[in-house]
Amino acid sequence: MQELVSPINLFEYEQLAKAHLSQMAFDYYSSGAWDEITLKDNRTAFTRIKLRPKMLVDVSEINLTTKVLGEPLQLPLLIAPMAFQCLAHPDGEIATASAAASAGVGMVLSTLSTKSLEEVATVDNGLQWFQLYIHKDRGLTRALVERAYTAGYKALCLTVDAPVLGKRERDQRNEFTLPPGLHPANLTKISGLDIPHEQGESGLLTYFAQQINPALTWKDLEWLQSLSPLPLVLKGILRGDDAVRAVEYGAQGIVVSNHGGRQLDGALASLDALPEIIAAVDGKAEVLLDGGIRRGTDILKALAIGAKAVLIGRPVLWGLAVSGQEGVSDIISLLKDELTTAMALSGCASLQDIDSTLVNRNW
Repeated sequence: MQELVSPINLFEYEQLAKAHLSQMAFDYYSSGAWDEITLKDNRTAFTRIKLRPKMLVDVSEINLTTKVLGEPLQLPLLIAPMAFQCLAHPDGEIATASAAASAGVGMVLSTLSTKSLEEVATVDNGLQWFQLYIHKDRGLTRALVERAYTAGYKALCLTVDAPVLGKRERDQRNEFTLPPGLHPANLTKISGLDIPHEQGESGLLTYFAQQINPALTWKDLEWLQSLSPLPLVLKGILRGDDAVRAVEYGAQGIVVSNHGGRQLDGALASLDALPEIIAAVDGKAEVLLDGGIRRGTDILKALAIGAKAVLIGRPVLWGLAVSGQEGVSDIISLLKDELTTAMALSGCASLQDIDSTLVNRNW
């Protein structure tokens, strides 16, 4: 097959990225848990939603701007937290943050980043949140929160769907670990923690079993919020009752997510969980959607159902692998252009014009 010189959509970026990544890195980024049912369903869920466009509306100017937790964005998009981005490109999270800041979108930095949170925070003018895994070592967790607050991050994004790591068989087969010279930068420097190499197993799975606290409960959110004044966002909610409890315990944001199909295989698609959570929250917190976004129409559908914004994950890594910061910028630009076109064709001149009447109600 002839190589795609200039990808024109996110799917083509994925195809091209394979040539730029080792098999271990590509499988780590692209794989899901077990049979990868939820991974696939995150995409197919969007095909079940149909748009009901409005006609004869002035769409000569399209306004994509919004605010998330009071912070302005040029379009309703954040980059999801993803570990080990230097596997894709030497500039890793720095390149991703630079592209996000230039485009006016948000970025959520992973605890397991390969550039330190302080390094990433030096990227000017970007909305940055810090994603947190609570470790068994509470002193380490406290230090991470304090560092994020000091560095200027605008929110803590606590991942709640990973008390243990989902079984990703491609990683097990590849005995996934980081290559020489790469480390989880936020952890290695202050605690010496690293991803082990395990015979016949994923090193990341072993790391989680050894270091991440599986006893975390709702009551621990009070302790977490005592560590800093940063607003709390919970990522990984799929049920309305959990969304209600999140609000009761002080969460200002909820990310509807199944971890990209990487945790509990067979869990429902994020988009399928969204309506229940929107209804349960009833405007008391901002709700975002993560999982399966590949087209501007996907963003439009999520916003119509009630999401304030969406997060994108793997496509950013494909852009990063292909051409670093320029590739990430192009991924964002492609989605922006597609969303602009989709809104124009749907009779929506601004995000405020998007509502539930834009989608079919019987999916």
